[in-house]
Amino acid sequence: MRESKREQALEAAKRVVQRDGVTAVSYESVAAEAGLTKGGLLYHFSSREELFRALNEYVAYQWEAAMEAEAGAPAEELTEAQRFAAYTHTSQNPERAELILQLEASEDPELYAYWEAVSDRWAPKAPQTTDDDAIRGFLAKLAADGMWFYEAMTANHLTPEVRARLVEQIMQLGPTEENP
Repeated sequence: MRESKREQALEAAKRVVQRDGVTAVSYESVAAEAGLTKGGLLYHFSSREELFRALNEYVAYQWEAAMEAEAGAPAEELTEAQRFAAYTHTSQNPERAELILQLEASEDPELYAYWEAVSDRWAPKAPQTTDDDAIRGFLAKLAADGMWFYEAMTANHLTPEVRARLVEQIMQLGPTEENP
């Protein structure tokens, strides 16, 4: 299927964030990256805020689509353990743009809602009790998030063998079919 101009612009904005950070995103930088005119961007995004809203929604959707592809089904058709496995395995392939956008969105409840909705469907939530299983599940989420952060933000990438072993250990902490 042919990529729409809107999607082309969002992919370009994502590349700008990945390479140069959020502050580098402008109509000019995105238009140049996408090979579009500034007027073409204005047609789809009437303001920079609208571009950022659409970009956060788009990248959060891509994150969820990656987890669905990993799991082979949408979140509502999976067990908690299957959802967490997809969440953890997807954290092995971080994109710096995802992290930067999530961090930036944390200051704006409307933007962060896209990310929070995805996370809430796929990962254990912060426990409201001191129940050991709930604590372990959330600790596993924090470990998966930490590995994702490490891989996205440092030049010292893990070897595939070390990453696989870490994922294995994180999975042992998280929800299982026997102990959801």
